[in-house]
Amino acid sequence: MKNKKKKTNSGLKLFFVLGVAAILLVAIVVVILLEYFIVLSGIASKDSLEGGWVYGIFVFGVVSIVIGIGLALILGRIIYNPFDKLINGLSKLHDGDFSIRLDIDSRIEQLQNLTESFNALAKELENTEILRSDFVNNFSHELKTPIASVLSLISLLKNERLSKDKREKYLSVIEEEMDRLASMTTNILNLSKVENQGILTGEKEFNLSEQIRNCILLLERKWTKKNLDLSLDFDEFNVVANEDMLKQVWFNLLDNAIKFANDNGSLRVDIVQEDEKINVRIENSGSYIKESEYDNIFNKFYRLEDNSQKEGNGIGLSIVKHIVQLHGGSVKVESKENKTAFTVFQWTKATCFAI
Repeated sequence: MKNKKKKTNSGLKLFFVLGVAAILLVAIVVVILLEYFIVLSGIASKDSLEGGWVYGIFVFGVVSIVIGIGLALILGRIIYNPFDKLINGLSKLHDGDFSIRLDIDSRIEQLQNLTESFNALAKELENTEILRSDFVNNFSHELKTPIASVLSLISLLKNERLSKDKREKYLSVIEEEMDRLASMTTNILNLSKVENQGILTGEKEFNLSEQIRNCILLLERKWTKKNLDLSLDFDEFNVVANEDMLKQVWFNLLDNAIKFANDNGSLRVDIVQEDEKINVRIENSGSYIKESEYDNIFNKFYRLEDNSQKEGNGIGLSIVKHIVQLHGGSVKVESKENKTAFTVFQWTKATCFAI
């Protein structure tokens, strides 16, 4: 990027230097041509022009200056217009108008690059503003729901004539809503962290198989409550990656698989080695995902159209996608015949080998 910027600056300097040289050259050529036509037309002889060399030099200088200024004004106008548009565009960006786009028709490569860079910047800022607005709206909505539920239940608990069973039921709902609120805020912080991280750090070697088993143990209460048939079909693998980040990936994917699995259904985890890279596949039996929603489910706060469950806030899969991409990999979903599988495909920044 720095080399490209230096190349662009050097190109602009060369352009202006050549422009000034061209103006002087054209002015000199015009004066010479004028003298030639004066002699050719008989207005003055060559000897007379050569005899009055002082006067000739004076006339030559004046005419050169006049022509040079005229050409400079014309060329300056041509050069100034694109930069005038750029300055106006930057002013509008400063004022918050991210819809502005430059339309500079120029054959100069540097100006074309400048126009493309400006438009790319404006588009990125516009997308960021849209995401920020959507994020604030969605987050505020997600935040209000559990808070409103808790406040409503607390007001009911103030009733002294409330039965013990109802009191315990309301307290259980309050606990669930607070867990959901805590989970959402944690996910928001994690998402904000990975979204703003462009370079993978903290890589080290660890046992991936053991990490996934630990995540399953942490979620034991949830999958035993649904009486899921658990199948872990993989050998022992060591990987070099960011351990904490990948733990978040497996935890989110497993939590989702358990959450949307049918009662008495199945949960299967496979690790497949391909050369020095691996694929991790997590499959459950349960909710079907339409193919048209495959890409959308990785967007922040997105929920399936036919999802009637209150659980989840549409952040977990977005975190998964960002972390996997940060490792140089990709994540894919497939859903058919009441089976849904999420596969994390081989990442280039991690190596693996069987123990």
